[in-house]
Amino acid sequence: MRVVIAEDNALLREGLVLLLTSAGHEVVAVAVTGPEILPTLLEHRPDVAVLDVRMPPGFRDEGLRAALAAREAIPGLPVLVLSQYVEETYAAELLGGGASGVGYLLKDRIGRVDAFLEALERVVAGGTALDPEVVTELLTRRRDDPIDSLTPRELQVLKLMAEGQDNTSIAAALVVSDRAVGKHIGNVFAKLGLPASDSGHRRVLAVLAYVNRGS
Repeated sequence: MRVVIAEDNALLREGLVLLLTSAGHEVVAVAVTGPEILPTLLEHRPDVAVLDVRMPPGFRDEGLRAALAAREAIPGLPVLVLSQYVEETYAAELLGGGASGVGYLLKDRIGRVDAFLEALERVVAGGTALDPEVVTELLTRRRDDPIDSLTPRELQVLKLMAEGQDNTSIAAALVVSDRAVGKHIGNVFAKLGLPASDSGHRRVLAVLAYVNRGS
């Protein structure tokens, strides 16, 4: 796949380039400041953009703003955002409106090469790849909502769904049958007032859209 990287930290940037090229992907361009990102993406129109949230000159939300602008200019552009910390507001904004082909990972996950590459491929395929800590923040930031009615097991299933896991992966992670996972998912959607669906990523995004409501 063709990748554009936006990262101001030279060590991390070069590490990403090496990691991706070693995995057989092509890094077509890199950006080192916020203002460079959108023009670079528009010029190269990559298969996926890997962006840091905070970029020069302001080190605030330049990467995220560029990602949102790029997705408007190039509808459906897959974007994997990297952050040093869980920045709940940024994650919610990126995921707002039922977006697909998006990911939000903490930078310390990049060291887990297989997991990082799997997340990248999932995003390119139109799915979601959310860091477990990000998911936890999104699911627990609000009180007095139907999520409080979920059982511990149902909450585990919901978190794994939000991370982008399919039913088989969830079953393996929880050491239960696929049938049990399907039952838990049905309960989750019923309690959240969301229609059950077999369209994997859309149902995950529906849950995230519900969680993001009112953010």
